[in-house]
Formats: sequence, structure tokens, C-alpha cells
Amino acid sequence: MHADLVIYNIGTLLTSQLNAPVRGKDMNKISSYSDAFIAVKDGIIIDFGEGEYDKYLNDFTFMHDAQGNLVIPGLIDSHTHLVHYGSRENEFASLRAGVPYLDILKQGGGIHSTVNKTRNATVEELFEKAWKSLDEMLLHGVTTIEAKSGYGLNLETEMKQLSVAKELNEYHPITIINTYLGAHTVPKEYKNNKDEYIQSLVNDMKIIKEKDLATFIDVFCEDSVFNYEESKYILEQGKQIGLIPKIHADEIVTLGGAGLAVLLNASSADHLMAISNEDINKLATSNVIANLLPSTSFYLNKDYAPARLLIDSNCAVAIASDYNPGSSPSENFQFTMQLAANKLKMTSFEILNASTINAAYNLRIQDKVGSIEIGKDADIVIMDSKNLDYIMYHFGINHTLDVFKKGEVVVRDKSLV
Repeated sequence: MHADLVIYNIGTLLTSQLNAPVRGKDMNKISSYSDAFIAVKDGIIIDFGEGEYDKYLNDFTFMHDAQGNLVIPGLIDSHTHLVHYGSRENEFASLRAGVPYLDILKQGGGIHSTVNKTRNATVEELFEKAWKSLDEMLLHGVTTIEAKSGYGLNLETEMKQLSVAKELNEYHPITIINTYLGAHTVPKEYKNNKDEYIQSLVNDMKIIKEKDLATFIDVFCEDSVFNYEESKYILEQGKQIGLIPKIHADEIVTLGGAGLAVLLNASSADHLMAISNEDINKLATSNVIANLLPSTSFYLNKDYAPARLLIDSNCAVAIASDYNPGSSPSENFQFTMQLAANKLKMTSFEILNASTINAAYNLRIQDKVGSIEIGKDADIVIMDSKNLDYIMYHFGINHTLDVFKKGEVVVRDKSLV
């Protein structure tokens, strides 16, 4: 079989080849190939490794020289709030002065501020803003993301967010997988009637499912937002209609959200800065991904999730950016990886597994992406580096040189194609 694309002169090719989810000590296992190649046909990897690739060449094969650099699978950001409008730099001084994030929310800021702007934004404005963010993510080597709603808090705007993300998925190189997060907080108009809002969520999620606007359902299980029982009810209702549960769990206060994720067989429990030892043990006996978001801890000056304890307890860990306007306003996924090294004390190989195969498992797409394997999509990143440790060490810059999405060059020489 002849290849459409052969990437050659790869200094080091790194990829997981373990079955997902990768957990515990196995997270520090990565397959490495020197002086390697990758052969691609119709956007699918047909061979890779060390040795000769001449048999895959014909007059029409595109040859791409990796120039002795590092090659890894396309990065996967499995927790973002992509589609929203406006920004919240006006709250930055309050956060720096030590005003708690939940207090800003209670005062009408935070999520409520973005809700107002997103409700008033046109589809075109949301599309253009999100497209710009996607371009930045792609330049940093991200080829797949999850995108949550949650800045509408009414059916019309939640559907608007999810519809924009679905349209972006059709036209932008990055693959986008949608999550319905109507339970992000209680909107002002339901301030004194949370039960009625929760029932409206149940009604709305059925419409969103019927219109095929989301794969997952999420809830912000947190003090002064949705408590354990409310979160359980919302996610159970979503699960009954075919949406896969996720949960913002134990971010600020220990409420047992991670244990709830295990109970409901959720795809992930996210944040986990305040997770209990009991719930760590529960995660360790499940296939629920512990999805850690160190960029949020960095921005809010909060404690970091106990990554070492989670991994050493045999949990399956992923990392994600939590890109959003209020607590992680950055599309730089490599900075998230660098924080995982410096603050979460994860090894470079653990971080690569957390950013690729475990993130893919989190989004239930591990059979298509997340590793460089025969039969998977040719989502491939060439880093301007000879080794993975250098990317973690040299922080705050973009190390991506070239990006391939399903075998197509989408970033070349650090520029969008």
C-alpha cells in the first residue's frame, strides 16, 4: 500500500501503546522510537516506527521532514468552556486582593457576568471569538477538545452555545465534542427558586439530546451552587436519556463529587483540589478519569490537586486547560502541561499519557485518537525540541513546530496553514 504522507527523520517518536485508561505506575510508561517514520493513507496511520519506509512511497506521496525533532500524538484538551462572549479582567484585581471566587459569583459577577454577555452576543460574534481561540489551541498542538456550554443558563442560549460549537466542529480542523452544562450555576431569575430551575434543566436536556447537540452532561457540584443530591439528580436524569455524566467535583469544598462520579460511572471527575482520601480510593477502583486542571489553581492562587497521591493510588489521571474567561483565561495547553510538571509533580511521560490517551478515553474516542497506532487518525504534532523534558522545562512558550490533523498539514513552521 502506498502512503499519501510519510513523516520521516523523526528524532524521537513518543506514544502510549497501552489500553486506556492508563493508570497508576503504567502512566509512566511510554513507547519510544528513534530515527522513526509515520506512514499515512486517507488520514489514517498505516505504519510507524523505526526502519525503512520506501515501500510506502510513490510519485504522489508527500514527504515531510521532521528534522530530527520530537513527534507526539495530537494533544487533547478534555475540559474547556470554549464558546462564550466577553472577558472578566475587571475581576482580576478582586481575585488578587483575595476575594473568594464564590463570593464574586454571589455578588453577581463571575459566571453571571459572562452569562449576560453570552446571552446578548450574536451567533456570529460567538463563532468568531471561539474560532480565534481554536486557532491558538491548534498552534499549541491541540487537535481535539471538549467544549462545554453553561454560559446561557436558559434553553435558548445554551442551544446557541452548543450549536456554535457544533458548527465550528464542521469547519475548523480541531475536533470538538460537546458537553451540556446548564447546571453551571443558578441564574439570577431563579435565585429564590432553585428547584424550579433544576426541573427546567431536566426538560431542556431532553431537547438538547433530541437535537444531538451534546454527548456529555456536566454539573458544578460545589458549595452554594449545586449540592451532592441536586447534582446526583441532574446527572441521573441526563444519563437516563443517553448523555454521559461528567462532574465539576471537589474544586473548592469537599462535597463527595468524585465519589458521585464513581457511583454514576461518569467519564470524569474534574478539578479535585479538595478531594477526600475516601474518594481517591473510590476513583482508584473505577475507570472514572481524574481530570486535573492546574491552570485554574494557578490563576486563582488555590491549592493544586493531589496528582501524586492520585497516581500512586492507581487512579487514571488526565489534565486539561479549563479554558474559560473567569478562572483559566488561557488557550496555552502547553502551559497546563508545564504546571503539571512543576506543581503537580508529574513526570513527563505521565503528562503525555494524561494529555493524549487518557484524555481520549475521557471523551470516549480512544479508538480513534490519543496515540500513534495503526488504524488511528493521523493527528500528529512535531515539536521544536529533541526531547519531552525540554518542553516541560522551557516554560511559557509554544514549542509546536508542525501539526497534522487526519494527515493534513494544519500548522507548518509555527504558522497556521
